[in-house]
Amino acid sequence: MNNKWVWISVSIIVIVLILIGFWVSSRSDSPTTLESATTTQPTTTTKTTSTWTKTGTAVTGSFADADTVKLSDNSYRMYYAIQPEVVGNNFEVYSSTSTDGKTWAKDPGTRKTMVTFPEVVKLSDGRYRMYFQSGGVIKSAISTDGLTFTDEAGTRIDKTNELGLTFDNVAAPTIYAQTDSFVMVYRGTVNTPYVGEKVPNQNTQILLWASSADGLTWTKKGLAVDSRNATLYSLADGPELFVWKDGSVKLSFWSYQGVYWSTFKEGVFSTPEKVFALAESTTMNKFPTPTPGDPTYAEFNDVWYMYYGQKTGIDYAVAN
Repeated sequence: MNNKWVWISVSIIVIVLILIGFWVSSRSDSPTTLESATTTQPTTTTKTTSTWTKTGTAVTGSFADADTVKLSDNSYRMYYAIQPEVVGNNFEVYSSTSTDGKTWAKDPGTRKTMVTFPEVVKLSDGRYRMYFQSGGVIKSAISTDGLTFTDEAGTRIDKTNELGLTFDNVAAPTIYAQTDSFVMVYRGTVNTPYVGEKVPNQNTQILLWASSADGLTWTKKGLAVDSRNATLYSLADGPELFVWKDGSVKLSFWSYQGVYWSTFKEGVFSTPEKVFALAESTTMNKFPTPTPGDPTYAEFNDVWYMYYGQKTGIDYAVAN
């Protein structure tokens, strides 16, 4: 009788252990567990492109809105504007050149005055076209050497839009030259703050895009990046279109929490991802400073550089 009860007790224990093992196994393989849900659902701030290391200063002084152009000898020219806060400024645009990405020699004189947000594109015929903001709209100037620019007639992009928004200005153009056409991304500013939370800016800045066959007459296409959300808090500024090392076309811009990238393909801009920040946000400080402003990019000897504005000049980071 005792042996019978011992056998029954052992059988019950074995069955319980088998059931526990099956339950644990089914839990660990399930895609609905917390661990699986966390690792398979990336957020818009996942760094999927590259990591960047803050390195040094390229241009010292009260400058911003840098833009780089590759020259025929594989050096680069950087165009940049005086900070509007500088007393007595004439909204000058300057330029410097570099062969290594670290040391930049300033070109004599100024490239333009009374303009902001310079963007220079080298055309297929060897000339250079500068796009810029003037009087709240986007205009352009032409040059044979990239140093002396002559204004072109007319306006490239005005403040009208099909979004039902009243823009205070359009600015910060960036150009990507395709095989037979051009793509422009630019900023539109509305004098309305972000709704739902107090943020540093009292306006809204979104990114729009347009296309052109000749670089002069543009067809507006609508939104490129809508910043009116709890990721960007109505701030998307300093756009930059460029071809990344994998051949993809990237749209870079900055917001409160750092530099973001979107991929442009077949007329569509992907969801932006954060790729670089100087200070990470916390629950106690959502809008940390300093922030890397108006990023632009250049490649020297297979090394990629990101140039961005700071109060004391234009700093740079290197891709790892």
